[in-house]
Amino acid sequence: MNRLAFGVFRHTVLVGLAALVLLPFAWMVATSLKPPSEIFIDHVRWWPDTLHVVENYTAAFTKAPLLRFLINGVIVTVTIFVIQVVVAMPTAYALAKLRFAGRELLFTVVLLCLLIPSHAVAVPVFLLLHALGLLNSYAALVLPWTISVFGIFLMRQFFMTVPDDLVDAARMDGLSEFAIVWRVMLPTAVPALTAFGIFSVVAHWNDYFWPLIVINDQALFTPPLGVAHFRNEDAGTDFGPLMAAATVIIAPLIAAFLLAQRRFVQGIALTGMK
Repeated sequence: MNRLAFGVFRHTVLVGLAALVLLPFAWMVATSLKPPSEIFIDHVRWWPDTLHVVENYTAAFTKAPLLRFLINGVIVTVTIFVIQVVVAMPTAYALAKLRFAGRELLFTVVLLCLLIPSHAVAVPVFLLLHALGLLNSYAALVLPWTISVFGIFLMRQFFMTVPDDLVDAARMDGLSEFAIVWRVMLPTAVPALTAFGIFSVVAHWNDYFWPLIVINDQALFTPPLGVAHFRNEDAGTDFGPLMAAATVIIAPLIAAFLLAQRRFVQGIALTGMK
């Protein structure tokens, strides 16, 4: 009986927390369906009397080049993730499976780097990009994030769970260390890569701070910057198209997480085994 009561209490708390988290998203979608006359009414109405779906979502793509912003987001996030994997995989393999002097010290440095917030180094990175003439370009959006210490840490923790016998067998077959990384470790690391991919894509798809300070050209705007087009200081914010654009921007992230949910949970669980 106590176990049943605890189970009911636990699920009640979880459902309540889930509802609290999902409430803003539900309100965003509901607002994207409403005409302007129903957005500012003095009571809560989840479903509008008059649907304004076509008008709001059409305006989201016509009042601003939203499709271009989405394409920029895909280019930036995919490029960042691919380069992060190329850097993190060999680094994590070396920290997990190779024996060399200073390995533990290097891993300690990685852990310390996890404690440094990205905003703390924003000014020197900005000045470096300015000196190199790379501001207002895709390079400015991508280069500062090509080394992910979190990715190195996550992959290293996963590689620690891979048996050493598998690596030794690959060496006996004549594979080089780099070949072992890409032909042996990479296929086994799909769950961890999926988990890291979700973290990386969500972080950089939603990043507003960094693109705001390094990009001036509208053609290079990422999705979060594009949302600002629906804010007008004179006419006021057009909340219907704004919420429609926000829904369109968030939808790919939700779809990606739902498709990769099992791998994501598996990757997080496996990286915590050692």
